Amino acid sequence: MDIPLNDTAANAMTRNRILTRGRHILTRLTGSTRRTKSVHAPVAILITGASGGIGQALALRYAAPGRTLMLWGRNPERLDALATSCRQRGARAFTRQIDLTDGEAAIRHFRDDDSATPFDTVILSAGLSDMKRAADKTEQAETVLRLAQVNYATPAALTMAAADRMQQRGGGAIALIGSVAASHDLPFAAGYGGSKAGLARFASSTRLALAPLGVRVTLIAPGFVDTAMSRRIIGPRPFLVSADTAARHIIRALKQNRHEIVFPWPFSALRLIDRLTPRPLREAIMRRISADQHPSTD
Repeated sequence: MDIPLNDTAANAMTRNRILTRGRHILTRLTGSTRRTKSVHAPVAILITGASGGIGQALALRYAAPGRTLMLWGRNPERLDALATSCRQRGARAFTRQIDLTDGEAAIRHFRDDDSATPFDTVILSAGLSDMKRAADKTEQAETVLRLAQVNYATPAALTMAAADRMQQRGGGAIALIGSVAASHDLPFAAGYGGSKAGLARFASSTRLALAPLGVRVTLIAPGFVDTAMSRRIIGPRPFLVSADTAARHIIRALKQNRHEIVFPWPFSALRLIDRLTPRPLREAIMRRISADQHPSTD
């Protein structure tokens, strides 16, 4: 839920805004972050999808004294519990209940939150996962639309909203959470794979466009992560990693200013194999894959 800021919180956020702007002024004078791959520790961080597995793990890893976390998500109870845990670790934490299928509202809320606490790091972790059930002939049109909105359209718009603010302050970092599915033709999950493929191309293009402005863009492409979304899958989830492990990879990639990170490593090899395999053989293999999932409880 939205948490109104009391006087104490407002004063704290004002001090944080002054410190953040001071740091960016120093950066412009010294050029330090442009000369090294090592990036300063973030102070004000927006995490979308914070009521889910990866977003929650990121918030807990980032929570520390001197940091302000803005946590966006759909589940107000989980958001409140997470914010409490982050505050216990010394961070200032605020929440916003939001549905990212409404992209225009998301842009407005971002600008409001960024005006209160200028973000130097934005992690767009929210996402939806879905596929065609084994008994279905096609994917549902409404589901494909929601996947496109939450996995591609709204994160892309928020990236530009964040970049516009960051470039005025001297720079910042944006992480987009994609998927290894973007690299493969998935006949049972065309909507999901397509939305993540669009995000991947957007990330690579935007990285080139924003680099001269001091805004760094990192694409995160995980494989199977042990979250509520992946638990719907019926069948094996090879090379499964925990949400905390995923968060650790993401934070390291941002610290190192990586352009893209794929994990676990076998998926990098699979992507290369996919590219080298002749299309007729690749398509024949993909058609033989059997996939199914449990109904959504959301």
